[in-house]
Amino acid sequence: MKKLLMSALSAAVVCGCLSLNTSYAADKGGKGEKKPVDPEKVFERLDKDKDGKLTEAEFLGKREGEAAEKGKKAFARLDKDANGSLSLEEFKARGAKKKP
Repeated sequence: MKKLLMSALSAAVVCGCLSLNTSYAADKGGKGEKKPVDPEKVFERLDKDKDGKLTEAEFLGKREGEAAEKGKKAFARLDKDANGSLSLEEFKARGAKKKP
């Protein structure tokens, strides 16, 4: 009986700690709710020369290897007018859902 009581108490403590950790993570931007990303702020951060457009190099940043190749394909897909740079509108379209 004593062993059963200790097991139950241990399980309750572990569960309590896990729920506190989850709450703390959510408050600190961890694995809780994700905050929506502002595409305009991301665009501003990536636009290193502040000319209002993203070059492929700015878009790729420090990506290398396979990530860089995927980034290049994404850049080409987003560059609708094929002028070699992304406008804010083109950049914002990356997150837009296709309408049925």
